[in-house]
Amino acid sequence: MEYTKFGNTGLDVSRLCLGTMGFGNASTGMFPWAIGAEPSEQVIKQALDLGINFFDTANIYSHGDSERFVGQALKKLAHRDQIVLATKVFFTPEKAPNVAGLSRKAIMTQIDQSLERLQTDYVDLYVIHRWDYNTPIEETMEALHDLVKAGKVRYIGASGMFAWQFEKAQAVAELHGWTKFVSMQNHLNLLYREEEREMLPLCRDQNIAVTPYSPLASGRLTRDWAGETKRYATDKVARSKYDASKDLDMPIIKRVGEVAAKYGVDRVQVALAWLLQNPGVTAPIIGATKAHHLSGAVKALDLKLTPADVAYLEEPYAPHELVGPLTADQVDYQR
Repeated sequence: MEYTKFGNTGLDVSRLCLGTMGFGNASTGMFPWAIGAEPSEQVIKQALDLGINFFDTANIYSHGDSERFVGQALKKLAHRDQIVLATKVFFTPEKAPNVAGLSRKAIMTQIDQSLERLQTDYVDLYVIHRWDYNTPIEETMEALHDLVKAGKVRYIGASGMFAWQFEKAQAVAELHGWTKFVSMQNHLNLLYREEEREMLPLCRDQNIAVTPYSPLASGRLTRDWAGETKRYATDKVARSKYDASKDLDMPIIKRVGEVAAKYGVDRVQVALAWLLQNPGVTAPIIGATKAHHLSGAVKALDLKLTPADVAYLEEPYAPHELVGPLTADQVDYQR
């Protein structure tokens, strides 16, 4: 495993992060393809054995079960001081006032609930899951700063927003002497590269750690589009992100297969190697639910694409509709 500094911090993280959105009880109906506590623990054990020390979850995943499974497994298998544990705040399953979003009240409540589920006194990285149009950013940033000062959070990060929003939050924090974001968790892969326009240049300029989610486009970069899996058949969120652009994306998927054949590797390694060669990317978040997902992903660290390979993979890309940042009329706090 390779390790790197987490943006402009002294924190050391593995070049791959284990994403745990797929850990939980399928019976909640949120993610019908989710895996239970025992197989989740097996995946986490394999990640630790491979040298992965960076784990990402969220309070909303399977209505908190992902945090529970992650907390149980890490308490059993890992040295807490050696791992980097991240969770997120914004969405909640409850349809009630004051529980979702990024108000001071919601943040203070949600961090305590997350810590209880994770069975830990602190999280290393606390990420706001989206931008809250209904709460002043000053309120949000001060509340996050207070969590850092209280010792419940070590660093803070952001996810899924426009570059102007991210910079506004940073400016507000700097103006008041509050803790600033050190990371951006955004939507980035060979099929979706809109973040290259503004967010990635901003993060590189400010030495912000970039941890892309959906690095494999929910599996579409790992197989022919027609490949059937339970997740492909049941993941409505993934289908909403990628199905509309299928005609634009098919040439890219074809080229991923061609480059994989050239090197005698699987497509997953090509897709991840493309991300890892980007100097602005710190650690892609791999949503593994089976043992071969991680063993295949780690091999990407050994694949070094040439500039010609990168150009060949990128050449067919065409502009896409934005998927990730939300406008005010798109926000659904109960999603």
